[in-house]
Amino acid sequence: MAKGILGKKIGMTQIFDENGVLVPVTVVDVEGNVVLQQKTVEVDGYVATQVGFETKREKLSNKPELGHVKKANSAPKRFVKEIRFDALKNELTALEVGSEVKVDLFQSGEDVDVTGTSKGKGYAGAIKRHNQSRGPMTHGSMYHRAPGSMGAIKGNMKGKNLPGHMGSETVTVQNLKIVAVDVENQLLLISGSVPGPKKGYVVVKSAIKKGN
Repeated sequence: MAKGILGKKIGMTQIFDENGVLVPVTVVDVEGNVVLQQKTVEVDGYVATQVGFETKREKLSNKPELGHVKKANSAPKRFVKEIRFDALKNELTALEVGSEVKVDLFQSGEDVDVTGTSKGKGYAGAIKRHNQSRGPMTHGSMYHRAPGSMGAIKGNMKGKNLPGHMGSETVTVQNLKIVAVDVENQLLLISGSVPGPKKGYVVVKSAIKKGN
């Protein structure tokens, strides 16, 4: 069953599983997910559920955005994404416009894919950015951390690993396991690390390679 939820990365901690093994986990806050729109084949050409997360002030929203969330009886949201749910059988009413998507959508032990924006590292050279090797440091080589040859036509080699902005990219980590689901506090505890800094937004979806 394909399903998903939006959240905010709180940070990492560690817990003991039922076998007494210490497991590092990332805590994701998913409180406040609201269905803003249902895309249909007839109107939009495809089927998807638009979900919004984390309320923001109306002052920070424009009129089209305010009109859009008003249809869902909701406040403007900071983080909005589309998730393609499979038919949820008897749970279709839970996906009505204006309804909440809660953490109990997932269960402990499920495999998920987590997508987020990686930490920005600023401008970086080819060695740090692409893990290239440096040149000789002695005997006057004059070639230490340079990017290397630009080819026969300078600057025209498409795809060449060059210095530039590092990080701030959309990254997905696949096949992470949900260790625990805190229904009371609307928290997901996911094994291992997920992309992005603390307070970074993430999308948690069913693992596509596990056939959930």
